[in-house]
Amino acid sequence: MPADTPPLATGPILQVLSANWWLLLLRGIVAVIFGVLTFVWPGLSLLTLVLLFGVYAFLDGIFSLVAAVMGRHKSTPLWWLIVSGLISLAAGIVTFIFPQVTALVLVIFIGAWALVRGIFEIVGAVRLRKEIDNEWLLIAIGVLSVIFGVAILVSPGAGALALLWVIGAYAIILGLPLIWLSFRLRKHNKSTSS
Repeated sequence: MPADTPPLATGPILQVLSANWWLLLLRGIVAVIFGVLTFVWPGLSLLTLVLLFGVYAFLDGIFSLVAAVMGRHKSTPLWWLIVSGLISLAAGIVTFIFPQVTALVLVIFIGAWALVRGIFEIVGAVRLRKEIDNEWLLIAIGVLSVIFGVAILVSPGAGALALLWVIGAYAIILGLPLIWLSFRLRKHNKSTSS
């Protein structure tokens, strides 16, 4: 293991996460794909953005809930992962049911979703701080989500193109650390199972 990448500590939550590292990887990949599509899709309409966001939020919710269910037999409760997954799943479902929402409602919805999700990401990271090293990365993801949510809620009338770029950048910045962390968890899982 490289000197600049300290090993993860141990604990029941870490065991659940490392055994299901691939779910975190999928969450990161879906976020990065969503973010990249917002930059490279030249004629992205608001309806297309709504549907892309719905797919992303729905898949993120499913992956979070699956991770929580797979870890339910461990001694540490994963309520924060369940709540975060349910919020993301609900965001995706609402987006599919009401795809014709106005741009302003969509912006406020995305801002509120990011804010609430960020709070639960921070709570989850704080709960993990005794079990893993470098929990600051998870806290940073949560703080980024909160900042993004607040920024969107404070200025929901921003231009559509600027909004697309902000949402795309947020998804990429959220997804890359999730991918990195999933590989660390995979390495930890391999080292503890051998």
